[in-house]
Amino acid sequence: MAQSDFLYPENPKRRQEVNRLHQQLLDCLSDSFDVTNKLTEVLNMHLGCRLASIEMKRDGTIKENCDIIIQAIMKIQKELQKVDEALKDKLEPTLYKKLQDIKERETEKIAIVQKVISVILGEATSAASAVAVKLVGSSVTTGIINKLVTVLAQIGASLLGSIGVAVLGLGIDMIVRAILGAVEKTQLQAAIKSYEKHLVEFKSASEKYNHAITEVTNTVKHQMK
Repeated sequence: MAQSDFLYPENPKRRQEVNRLHQQLLDCLSDSFDVTNKLTEVLNMHLGCRLASIEMKRDGTIKENCDIIIQAIMKIQKELQKVDEALKDKLEPTLYKKLQDIKERETEKIAIVQKVISVILGEATSAASAVAVKLVGSSVTTGIINKLVTVLAQIGASLLGSIGVAVLGLGIDMIVRAILGAVEKTQLQAAIKSYEKHLVEFKSASEKYNHAITEVTNTVKHQMK
């Protein structure tokens, strides 16, 4: 038992809470890595991109891992921008405008893209058209991706940014020391507040991101049948 526990008997519970919240953050980070790699695989296979998979640094800090995902997403966005510019160049202005119209049916959009996708990629496939529509012609998906990047940047710049992701295997007291350097009541409370604040946004953003990318991959599977 830490000496401060005699003065602050609630500290052991606070340590447990820090541990629980830390694990939730790691789970969300891990999910974001997995989903980003799924998206990379789809883009490489169907849009001819050359994007590398990413791996979580188990001995790195939370900020380092947030930065890895952000950099990967920025590369993805650059590839999508290339496709968008190619579509804009090859399509009639009225047809390109339809791609941006959320009221237009997705099947119609896929049909529009399929007319020119072979010119862009060298071959025409329904799956490639579906990916282009889902990720280039969807402001909703773009907004979700941008939101995740914003939240990851905020986490990296916060109190949590300098925490090593590998501290989880060291035991609760070691985690607290690694995070705070001490186990005083105010520091534990500050850590808990920081975790809670960022987890609310991160969970929401990562769940929407996960759902959006899963929808893309499911659409691709359907188009390939």
